[in-house]
Amino acid sequence: MMKEILKDASDRMDKSIEALRHELAKIRTGKATTALLDGIKVEYYGTMTPLSQMANVSVLDAHTLSIQPWDKSGITAIEKAIRVADLGLNPANDGIVIRVPIPPLNEERRRDFVKLVKRFGEETKIALRNIRRDANEQLKKAEKEDHVSEDERIKSEKDVQDMTNKHVEHVDELLRAKEKEIMEV
Repeated sequence: MMKEILKDASDRMDKSIEALRHELAKIRTGKATTALLDGIKVEYYGTMTPLSQMANVSVLDAHTLSIQPWDKSGITAIEKAIRVADLGLNPANDGIVIRVPIPPLNEERRRDFVKLVKRFGEETKIALRNIRRDANEQLKKAEKEDHVSEDERIKSEKDVQDMTNKHVEHVDELLRAKEKEIMEV
């Protein structure tokens, strides 16, 4: 019973870390990456369609993305969706391919991105603490219902705390790395 609770908490914490990685990948650092356009949806024949389902997105060089739509009639809709997404990108359409130059970040924009990274990190830490709280409540419930000894519960709570500390350290490492990457000129 205790092992299942610990395993569940560990899995949920790992998922929180993965969600943070996914969010951090979307944040621009002045380098071209296809993850920048992951969240963009394009109005296509009346439905909001993810860009990745309408076109091939690739990196041309360190500062340029290339988008090649499978259906040429959607090229203007894709270009409009990128402009409306408020990513600070200005796509150029040549009728066949959309090129998206990634402009270098100025100091103020870098600081804004660092604040955003820290906010994502804090939200992830809150999620980790919530998972810890849920696990501890399950352990207390297991002690009452399943007649698990108090010593086993206390040991398991310590394991949950150690697991939480390890995941929080991992979040801090990811944040430091992303902050360094953003502030790099």
